Amino acid sequence: MNKQLEKDRPIVRAMSWDSAQMSREILLTREWLVTNGLGGYASGTISGAITRRYHGLLIAALPAPHGRMVMWSHVSEFLRFGPKDVVSLGGEERAGGQLDLQGADFLREFRLEDGLPVWTYHVRDLVLEKSVLLPHLQNTVHVNYRVLAGEKRARLELRPAFHFRHHEAPVDVGTTGPYKLTSVGDRYEIAAPRGRALPPLRMKVCDCASAFTISAKKLRQVVYRTEQSRGYAHEGGLWSPGFFHVDLEETDSATLVGSTEEWDIVEVLGPHNALAAEQERRARLLQGAVPKARRGFPAELIFAADQFVITPAGRFEEAARAHAAGDEVRTVIAGYHWFTDWGRDTMISLEGLTLLTGRWLEAGYILRTFAYYIRDGLIPNMFPDGAREGVYHTADATLWFFHALGRYLERTKDFNTLELLLPSLIDIAEHHLRGTRFNIRVDPNDGLLAQGEAGYQLTWMDAKIDDWVVTPRRGKAVEVNALWYNALCLLANWLRDTGEETSAKRYDKWAEKARASFNKRFWFGDGGYLYDVVDCDNQPNTFDISCRPNQLFAISLDHPVLNPERWRSVVEIAEKKMVTPVGLRSLSPDDPNYKPIYGGDLRSRDGAYHQGTVWAWLIGPFIDAWLKVHPHDRSAARKFLERFPEHLNDAGIGTISEVFDAREPHNAGGCIAQAWSIAEVLRAWLETA
Repeated sequence: MNKQLEKDRPIVRAMSWDSAQMSREILLTREWLVTNGLGGYASGTISGAITRRYHGLLIAALPAPHGRMVMWSHVSEFLRFGPKDVVSLGGEERAGGQLDLQGADFLREFRLEDGLPVWTYHVRDLVLEKSVLLPHLQNTVHVNYRVLAGEKRARLELRPAFHFRHHEAPVDVGTTGPYKLTSVGDRYEIAAPRGRALPPLRMKVCDCASAFTISAKKLRQVVYRTEQSRGYAHEGGLWSPGFFHVDLEETDSATLVGSTEEWDIVEVLGPHNALAAEQERRARLLQGAVPKARRGFPAELIFAADQFVITPAGRFEEAARAHAAGDEVRTVIAGYHWFTDWGRDTMISLEGLTLLTGRWLEAGYILRTFAYYIRDGLIPNMFPDGAREGVYHTADATLWFFHALGRYLERTKDFNTLELLLPSLIDIAEHHLRGTRFNIRVDPNDGLLAQGEAGYQLTWMDAKIDDWVVTPRRGKAVEVNALWYNALCLLANWLRDTGEETSAKRYDKWAEKARASFNKRFWFGDGGYLYDVVDCDNQPNTFDISCRPNQLFAISLDHPVLNPERWRSVVEIAEKKMVTPVGLRSLSPDDPNYKPIYGGDLRSRDGAYHQGTVWAWLIGPFIDAWLKVHPHDRSAARKFLERFPEHLNDAGIGTISEVFDAREPHNAGGCIAQAWSIAEVLRAWLETA
């Protein structure tokens, strides 16, 4: 496909706005997101209001121990047509005739062009377009303003505001000043208060003449309404040193740049060249994807998927080690705004984020990156923000590693990576057979994998509040054993392919023992489905009859552990009790612990997180299982996905949320953009094409 054609015809998702006909609440509840490939991002509401602690124009991904820091919170935008005639992008009347562009009255359209946000404002006969761009692999943001039409021009005034803090920090802690402002020529630097070892925020206006007026002020009692609804601190302050102004009579375009990079990096590409480079990069993303994903809804998911594959900032030792071996470090952010890179999410997402998008090289980087961190037969559960080492409290992430590697090898035939990783894979299997951390071990009596330790949540249903593990699932969990069987089968086949027949037979025997025990012990005949856990809390012959989607993995994986004659019953029950238009409920509505609404404070949300709340990513394994029962009816399988294109207009525009309420209207919750939601919906969409 011609590259120039891709640039001339961007993938667009547009939302027209009519303040007389539409509720302003939409502008406060629809959010946008731009990322930089390092884990940093910019995000906010369409209105321009900051409603989360995570909102800002630059959340920079800084080296450990900092992590992701809010470095530029907000910019107020005003147009001045005359000395007493001030218009602000918010649309609200102020003293002296001042109006605010950030709001409703002047907005006419918000859209994504190849995933990048663009606003169009009409003020009198002036048509002004705003866009936000983060150059790839830089902690830099470009906020561009461009005049599209209008004879009567104005002065554009831009007042940036700051509260340097970690993006997880409450909005009422830390300091909002005093900051130190320095300037040399058209370069300005905002330095953190004394004692804060942070890089300065460097700012300038590019591509036109501008001036800066020093007029320091504190913006007090800024209300973060989403934080308030989630039960967190929700009032804080911002500090502004003054404002930039640009005469639009003399220019059609102005770009306000903010960055924590050195000036030589900030200025290496001007705004126009930076935009052209990013457009070219995004054109290559589409061209690299499988052909079925280059248009329409899946093309939008290609851009959404790009937000999660990152080169982690600040892991210098890891990067040096990888470079010495001719390799690169890559990982996957599990969700925006607050997740870091999680092993489980990465492995589940790898196929959709990288293999279907043509990013095979990066898929290999990710697998080898996580392989380096194997400890005692486990890959990390997650890497805390700003940390160099992971934490390992997971029973299933390592087994998902086998699944991801299997899908990778199927597409790439990269047997060099298999040869490199095979000793680690054997080490993982042996650690599980003899027992490793968190009481993860194979029961020699039945070959099933048990796990669980007091105070830990080791499966994907991992909500924990203080000492309360909401769904501990200690014992032999259904999906953990489906994954264990799948891993054993994959390992045996890989060993056989490399001529290690004796070793392959060893794992064949363990796999067969696990399969026979699984079918004997997990089948709940009265219900026609699978127990969620057997030997609960490691007590023999105890059973958890909770009807959950976890049982689907006994069918959906490449090597299904459940006997085929029982597939239809499990799939039909899942379809009847758990399937919704936006994913699967995490618990059947028949269960007394079922909670249909995900909302309220942290305790309320986490109490519902895996007790009914819908997860979008589960639609992938459901469709895999459904197609094994109905192998010739892909058009019917597609119907389970029909709501997702519509969802791209809600919550995080152009992306897919983490979770949803379990009953209509299935309001979105959790992260506005979740890696495995996008990866599995994309994979399922292409599978049903």
